Amino acid sequence: MSADETKALVRDLVALVNARDFDGLDQIASGQILDEAKRWVGPFAVSFPDFRMEVVDVIAEDDKVVGHFRCSGTHQGQWRGRAPTGRSFRDVDEIYIFRVEDGRLASATAVVEDNLTRMRHLGLLD
Repeated sequence: MSADETKALVRDLVALVNARDFDGLDQIASGQILDEAKRWVGPFAVSFPDFRMEVVDVIAEDDKVVGHFRCSGTHQGQWRGRAPTGRSFRDVDEIYIFRVEDGRLASATAVVEDNLTRMRHLGLLD
C-alpha cells in the first residue's frame, strides 16, 4: 500500500469512530486493533455520547502510520468509576502509532493519551 492509502485507513478509522459505525471497523481493521476499538468505543460513547475525534496530522512510512488527534466530549455517563459531571473536555491530544498488515490496521500503540488534561477539564482531579 502507498503512504496515502495507509493514511486514509487512519482517517477512515476516525470517521467510523465518530459515526459509531462499529460494523464498518471490520472493513479497515483486524486483530488487536479491531478488538480493542470495539471494546473501547462503545463504553466511551456511553460516558461521552457526543465525543468526537479530529485528525490533526497523519504521517506514514512503510507499514507504520502515526496519527495525531484531538478529542472532545461531554461527561454524561460513568467513566473510570466517576459519576457524570456534565462538564466537557476539549481538544485533548492523542497520538497513536498504527501498524498496517494486509491492507488493514492491525495494531495501535498509544504514545500520548492526555487523560490528565481530560480529567482536569472534567473537574475529576482531587
